[in-house]
Amino acid sequence: MSVYEIVFTGQVLPGARLEAVKANLARLFQADEQRIELLFSGRRLVLKNNLDAAAAEKYRATLERAGALVEVIDLSAQVEEIEMAPAPAIGRVEVVPRDVYMAAFTEVDAPDYAIAEAGAPMQPPKPDVPPPALDLSQLSLAPAGSDLGQAKAAPAGPAPDTSHLSIIG
Repeated sequence: MSVYEIVFTGQVLPGARLEAVKANLARLFQADEQRIELLFSGRRLVLKNNLDAAAAEKYRATLERAGALVEVIDLSAQVEEIEMAPAPAIGRVEVVPRDVYMAAFTEVDAPDYAIAEAGAPMQPPKPDVPPPALDLSQLSLAPAGSDLGQAKAAPAGPAPDTSHLSIIG
């Protein structure tokens, strides 16, 4: 079963007035002026996806009656399979220019990046790190359940000198 999506790029049908189309879409989508302006930003916007053929045609017809030029794209179309050229033995990719602009990059030394299988690790495994050498011979453990002790109180200061005081009675 084919799956379709409705794509809008902000274009209107020939002969349609832009303001009328914006008003029609605002009424159709029940959207405010700010959201409608986003539709006409010129970007490619997917208005609806995962549609069957009948629903896609219904959306296309409704939007074209409103004056919007939309595109119905078949998502289940076969993706062209591209075969990768074998990598050179030296582990570098040879860049072949596709146009004049890319011809400037013919002398670039590019590493040969391969595509790993799904689930393969992305990085080499980290080497095992040896544990640090610590001298713990001065430490000991108390038996399980024993009291670890209380914090020692600070030593009391010297008693105040009261020899100059007297009790009058």
